Amino acid sequence: IEAFHEACSAAVDALEEFRATEGRKLYDFFVGKIKNLGALLDGIEPYEAERVPKIKARIEEQLSRLDSIEIDKGRLEQEMIFYIEKLDVTEEKTRLRTHLAYFLDTMGERQGDRAPQGQGKKLGFIAQEMGREINTLGSKSNHAEMQKIVVMMKDELEQIKEQVLNVL
Repeated sequence: IEAFHEACSAAVDALEEFRATEGRKLYDFFVGKIKNLGALLDGIEPYEAERVPKIKARIEEQLSRLDSIEIDKGRLEQEMIFYIEKLDVTEEKTRLRTHLAYFLDTMGERQGDRAPQGQGKKLGFIAQEMGREINTLGSKSNHAEMQKIVVMMKDELEQIKEQVLNVL
């Protein structure tokens, strides 16, 4: 019986060590993916600045081709402002950054400690919210390079979602 208890104790110790090792790997994986998402989000900035003037120029060019239509410049300006506001992604970027930070906070990364066990569902919910912001960025971007970055962000997020399922 004592040999059985020793064997069970050794098996439990080995299991706990395995879980701790896997937990550290997952933790490092998540931190890396969150940092990648932050870097990709930073990569949107240069394209965002050039996007609005290009859209405005394209619309004005198309309007100039319409010879027979008289355009109210004040009304056109109002419509352009409305259209450009619909393309603004500032809120989505801010919320995504907040979700990235919250994900790290939930894991305990930003405090330098580890989160309590049982955070898998919460991490899943946070990842879901990140997905919403990334999708909105993609739908508002109206710029090929920004959309490429959004696809890369979706790939990173999908990898996070797959591994969140392994968190207890």
